[in-house]
Amino acid sequence: MKIHKNFLEKENFEGIKRVMAGPDFPWYFNGEVVNKPGKNPHFQFVHTFYVKDKENSTLIELLAPIINKFKPLTLLRVKANLLTRTEKHVEHGYHVDYASSKSAKITTGVFYVNTNNGYTKFKKGKKIESKENTFVEFKSDELHTGASCTDEKTRIVINFNYIKFENNY
Repeated sequence: MKIHKNFLEKENFEGIKRVMAGPDFPWYFNGEVVNKPGKNPHFQFVHTFYVKDKENSTLIELLAPIINKFKPLTLLRVKANLLTRTEKHVEHGYHVDYASSKSAKITTGVFYVNTNNGYTKFKKGKKIESKENTFVEFKSDELHTGASCTDEKTRIVINFNYIKFENNY
């Protein structure tokens, strides 16, 4: 696992945050946070930038500063998640973001758009706080869960699934 704090230069980061946290960003309702129907009563809003080896949103260019920095060999999926504040932290169940027979070669990256007291927790015990402009990379077959925040209106993250030239954690 690699944790990159202050991942982007301030102006690039602020541009992404301003757009994604702004009133005109197109978020789409998703009734399940993790694909386990009925197991989790919480919901989220999503924006899928890239899926199944193709662009799914004209806004993918917004993420160019991030993508150009980690330089993937191949993008597989890029999806932003917006969770709303909850009274208590709600964890959404351990999962992998991209399950496939090739998952050992796939990297998951999580970019934190805003700072809040939500977090990403790994089954192996590590917990990453939601600190804006932080990028965390890990093997896509590592079980992890996200948690809602209780101190801000939203928790916004962008999940990247990709293949790198090499996976050094």
